[in-house]
Amino acid sequence: MLAAFDPGYGAVKLAFEGGTVLLPSAVAADGGRAVRSIAGLRARKPPLEVALPDGPRFFVGEGAHDWGRPVENLDFERLAGSPEMRALFYGALTAAGLEGPLRLMVGLPIEVLSGPDAEGVVRAVKAFLRGFHRWTARGREWAVEVTEVGVTGQPVGALFDYFLDDSGAFIPERRADFQREVGVLNIGMNTVDLLVSRSGALVQRMTGGETLGVRRLLGLLNPDGLYTLAELDERLRAHQLDLSEALPVWEREVLGFIERQWGKAFRRFARIIAVGGGALLLGPALARRFDRIWIPDDPVMATARGLLKFARKQAGRREA
Repeated sequence: MLAAFDPGYGAVKLAFEGGTVLLPSAVAADGGRAVRSIAGLRARKPPLEVALPDGPRFFVGEGAHDWGRPVENLDFERLAGSPEMRALFYGALTAAGLEGPLRLMVGLPIEVLSGPDAEGVVRAVKAFLRGFHRWTARGREWAVEVTEVGVTGQPVGALFDYFLDDSGAFIPERRADFQREVGVLNIGMNTVDLLVSRSGALVQRMTGGETLGVRRLLGLLNPDGLYTLAELDERLRAHQLDLSEALPVWEREVLGFIERQWGKAFRRFARIIAVGGGALLLGPALARRFDRIWIPDDPVMATARGLLKFARKQAGRREA
């Protein structure tokens, strides 16, 4: 089975034949003790718990930081098979109900792929994902064999989500734009990634990334460090945060980075595709700045969805 995996810092996304899964990237170590009920207070359902084969147990997803010791690491090494990333990957597979052999397409941030250690990170990600995986969740053992791993940039997923249909074929009315310059703006939890393609080739000088994602906005709201990033992200998703002062500051930082990277060149782009949770927050500002902006109906899942379309396109070429 083909599947696509976006190991995002705000949420991991999995797209596969038959559906999608979005799992908030909250991980907490299970300390083994919990108050299951107490008179006068409502009992909460625990989050998904995943046990790794070598012993550690983790809560993953929404509410995880209420149930265990938060594990929150935003460096790029987590992508290469850290315990918390393994727990999130297995949690997503469990939520999807996937077992058996998988061919996986993975999207990584542009900043990872453009850094001095890019080749090493890609090798480490492939080594982590390829092969047999076993874990325990929901009261039983699970097993998956990843037989193939392809790696590309996360914005590539957004690009192909726009240009391809669900079968991996070009959408006729959009195909002409593929030969022109198209910009992709991916505003995730950790990074803001920019990518420009022309005729299916990368335009290097206008492609890059910066750690200015939604975490920067949440940091402005949490100067004293009273909340974990995952706790604030849950409140953000529930519309429980006052963004009136912090959002304009973060908006200027993001638009400033885009200006430094693209300058006035965006005026010649046939289309600018904006995805990621940050595209929802900055949608009005992006629409004011870019007249050819396109934000999909689900900008958070767009990258994983596009990665799956890209994988289908590649599979079709091999079978032809």
